[in-house]
Amino acid sequence: MDEDVGPQSIAPAHAPPRKTLAQRLASVRRALTTREGLVGDYDYAFLFMPNLPFMKRDLRPQPFFGLNDRLPLLLALLLGFQHSLAMLAGVITPSIILSGSGGANLLPEQQRYLVSASLIVSGIMSAVQITRFHIWKTPYYLGTGVISVLGISFTILPVGQGVLAQMYDNGYCPSDADGTPLPCPRGYGALIGTSAVCALLEVLISFIPPQTLLRIFPPIVSGPTVMLIGVKLIQSGFRNWMGGSGLCSNLSPPEFFARCPDITAPHALPWGSPEYIGLGFSVFAGIILCERFGSPIMKSTSVIWGLLVGCIIAAATGYFDRSGIDDAPAVSFLWVETFPLSVYAPAVLPILAVYVLCAIEAIGDITATCDVSRLEVSGKIYETRIQGGVLSDGLSSIFSALAGLTAASCFAQNNGVIAQTRVAARSAGYACCFFLIIMGIFSKFGATLVAIPASVLGGMTTFLFAAVAASGMAITSRGAGLNSRRSRFIVTAGLALGFAATLFPDWFSRVFSYEGDNSGLNSFLDAIVLVMNTGFAVCALVCTLLNFILPEEIEEMNVETVEEVRSDSDDRQNSESKEQKLA
Repeated sequence: MDEDVGPQSIAPAHAPPRKTLAQRLASVRRALTTREGLVGDYDYAFLFMPNLPFMKRDLRPQPFFGLNDRLPLLLALLLGFQHSLAMLAGVITPSIILSGSGGANLLPEQQRYLVSASLIVSGIMSAVQITRFHIWKTPYYLGTGVISVLGISFTILPVGQGVLAQMYDNGYCPSDADGTPLPCPRGYGALIGTSAVCALLEVLISFIPPQTLLRIFPPIVSGPTVMLIGVKLIQSGFRNWMGGSGLCSNLSPPEFFARCPDITAPHALPWGSPEYIGLGFSVFAGIILCERFGSPIMKSTSVIWGLLVGCIIAAATGYFDRSGIDDAPAVSFLWVETFPLSVYAPAVLPILAVYVLCAIEAIGDITATCDVSRLEVSGKIYETRIQGGVLSDGLSSIFSALAGLTAASCFAQNNGVIAQTRVAARSAGYACCFFLIIMGIFSKFGATLVAIPASVLGGMTTFLFAAVAASGMAITSRGAGLNSRRSRFIVTAGLALGFAATLFPDWFSRVFSYEGDNSGLNSFLDAIVLVMNTGFAVCALVCTLLNFILPEEIEEMNVETVEEVRSDSDDRQNSESKEQKLA
């Protein structure tokens, strides 16, 4: 285990002497039996003080708790719970989308399992990430050693939905006589099986020096790519906001899906009904109100509070279906439900692209976490954190797939929580992991999340996905230097084709006309179609290519600089002329 101590600043941290068993037991006893160990002297009122108009604000700075500082037990649990709530929406959303009507159309009990498994896997692998293990007799590490919370990556969603849609189109997944998609655990198993194999690429990437990796995929590539991922996801989130993403959202839906999610649902209405719009907007409004008037602990968990507002309104007006909650078991754990794992050849290329992007995202998230934790963001220790974090991402994705889930990656939300609460201590991170696992084990909690009406969930996910797009914009503007003509040209070219493929996701479907029996060639052509129909993959490809082939150029100088150069040149010429006359 790696333990960094010393000043929590840009200065390098050093490993402390190992504690004996007696010292560890004494620390536990002090934490459980003394006021200092249980409560401490932290200003708890700061966390719960709302930002109301005309209320006098306390401008005293809050104390900062560094990586290895000892926190009172109550504060560690409180901030860990806050962390888990901030992660909750992001952790469960990908599984709900890929297992629901916009994905594999899995059975309700399978959807409930995936939500519970998402929370459990997130808690377990985040604990590994936070602990950081040194790989025996090597210079390599597993984990970052800072509060890096892992969850199911949003990056896989556009590819996953595209792969599953292709499976229904080519008969890999079943549909009934009317063309209604049926549950497809086989297709979902192929998706996560392919994800497990492709995750080996991220494991290999973790051993590439971070500087080399950033030279290959600089912010001018990763920024627009992340932005297009968010744009693509907003489409599915907003479709849910309007009532649902299944057949009920078609212009001419089948009779059974004339209302969303279908005619048997409680209080079902046609897609786009004002009631659905209002439910989604209640979530959106709740998030905005929390950000404006909420206390620090509410601001960092504003998405959950907005979701709670929408759920209360939906429950009071009869949109909730309790049958799934009543049927769910009291507790759950991993491998209660399993899926037939296989490799779906057409999905290999696009999922490999996903893992390259996950590695790039991990580097940015880990750097931001080190920065807000007041740790070094350069040097040997920082580089080992990057290497260990990317390796942990890759291995966690393999473990995640074996548990029935798609790719895992570091979440950026915890950076905001650390910056706001000024707590970067590992103990708070471990408490966050504990609460995530507990929420996953009690499957009634997962069943409640699955039962949330699509319009309420859509209001939340639309906000989350817009945050992904905003993150991509920030990466582009901060790291790419868009004041450069070359950078603007590369971003423009990448976004031109990327947006086009996002707005018209079937634009490349008719390019190949081969209809023979060669299954290998069919799979290869399907893979190319999937990549070209994925907007962020097209954008990444174009930006990477242009970044390599376009030469760096000297930017035009401003007028003042030009005048200074001219003046210096004139003075030099006058001086040379005088010297020649004297000679």
